[in-house]
Order: sequence, then structure tokens, then C-alpha cells
Amino acid sequence: MAETLEHEAVLPLWNDRPEGTPTDLAPLVEERSNNLFRADRALTGIVTPSVTAWVPENPNGTSIIIAPGGSYRRIVLDKEGVEIAKALATLGVTSFLLTYRLPGEGHDNRADAPLADAQRAVRLVRGHADEWGLDPERIGFLGFSAAGHLGASLATGYGREAYPADSDEQAISARPDFVALVYPVVTMQDDGVHAGSRAALLGDTPTPQQKRDHSPEEHVGSDAPETFLVLADDDPSVPPANAVAFYSALHAAGVKAELHIFRDGGHGFGIAGAQGKPVTGWPHLLAQWMGQIGVMPE
Repeated sequence: MAETLEHEAVLPLWNDRPEGTPTDLAPLVEERSNNLFRADRALTGIVTPSVTAWVPENPNGTSIIIAPGGSYRRIVLDKEGVEIAKALATLGVTSFLLTYRLPGEGHDNRADAPLADAQRAVRLVRGHADEWGLDPERIGFLGFSAAGHLGASLATGYGREAYPADSDEQAISARPDFVALVYPVVTMQDDGVHAGSRAALLGDTPTPQQKRDHSPEEHVGSDAPETFLVLADDDPSVPPANAVAFYSALHAAGVKAELHIFRDGGHGFGIAGAQGKPVTGWPHLLAQWMGQIGVMPE
């Protein structure tokens, strides 16, 4: 009998605490907002990576794994998580809010831990798609800021063995069918790097090989999924060159991509923070693009 996916069900990615996770690590949620009516929570100490389902009233079979950003040092739960899932629900899209391990918190497989969680999340959703009423060929990944690097890494490294998987799990593709990146970190090279994200992922003194290995723009192949990118030209935190470099690499590899750069918007605008600016229309542009590439039913 098929299982029903419950609204806001929390689905652990791993059966046990991931191997190599520090034993003294514990989850902590910090409220950072000075507005009583608008939450701005940040999660650290992630020991049980998970996806939390956000099921719309009228699901259309399309699903998106949402990965909030936070410089690989925290996960921003509201403006790049819950707010996004609510907006996608109006389109009939089922969201899975991802909490992934933060590489600087002492994990043995530091640089691969977030990618392992992302691969596992795609396989979890695809492996249960039929019983949850989802299309296994309409599973997307939406990454913000540092999780844009995670999304780009997944788009180019979905086939890399980031964790040991048995044959049954290996038979389930970890490739997202489409990817959307919002004001993304991408490169780990010196030119254009977001230093905080790189330090969290690779440490303070990464080698040239580590920088190259973890720069997704240098590993784009023709099998990468179609990608949507949006950012603001006045982003004070992540240089726009990150998204431009990834778009250029996709274009060179023959992968269809769509890039939107708005004059104003800054960094971390999400949905609520974009109000009153031209960038406020980015969710509509994303929905149009999803329809154009055939992952949104008419």
C-alpha cells in the first residue's frame, strides 16, 4: 500500500547518526530577528540531516528540495526555507526543506558531508516518488547562497561517490532534473571566492587541488541539469562573477541555462526582502522557466 506523505513530516536522511559526526555536537536554533512578527532563525549543530516535507493543498507531482544558505556555517530556516516552500505550494509544488551537515563542525568527511546529504536527499525523494504521488523525473534542487555551491556541486557531481551506498541505492540516480540557484556561491578559487564559505568547507589553507576539486564551474559536463540563476548586481557578499562563471560553463557545455541579474537587491533577499524592488519578481520568473522546460504541468 502506498504511503501518504504528511505535511511537515520530518524525514531523516540516514538510518543512524552519520559516521564521523562529532559526539559532542548538538542542534541549536538561534532567533536573530528583531521583528516579533517575522522569524529569522538559524540552525547549527546538525547531527541528523533531514528533509521536511511541505505538501501543497493541490500537489501537481513536481517536487523541489530546498537548501537554505548560511555560509556553510549555519542554515537559515525562514527566509530561505519556510518562506520559499509556502510560495512554491501556491504553484502545486511539493517542497522538501533540507538540513545538511555543516562542514566546519568537525565532521570527518568535511568537504563531502553537505554533498553526501544532498545526494541522499534526491535519492530519498526519487525512491519514494511513486508512493508519494510525485513524478520521479520532475525533482528539482533549489539552493541559496552557500547552498548555491551545494546545488552546483550536486549538478556537476551527482555521480561522484560522496558516501558509500549499497547497490540498491546506487541504482537510484542522485541527479536532480533541474536546478535553481539564488545569489549562489560557486567558485572556491581565489578570484571571486566567498571567503567565509570556502573556509567553512575547506579550512583556512586549502590546497590548489582542493580549490579546483570543489569549484563546480570547472566540472560542468553536458549531462548537467538545466539551471536557473538569479542574483543582484549590487550583492555585497557574494561576487556576481560566481553565477556568471557557472552560467558560462553550462553554456559552453551545451546545457540550457537562464540567468537573471537585477540592478538592485543585495544579498539574502529571499522573498520578503525583495519586496519593493524589481527582483521581487524572481519567483514568477522561476515558475515561468519551470513551465518552459517542462517540469510544471499545464
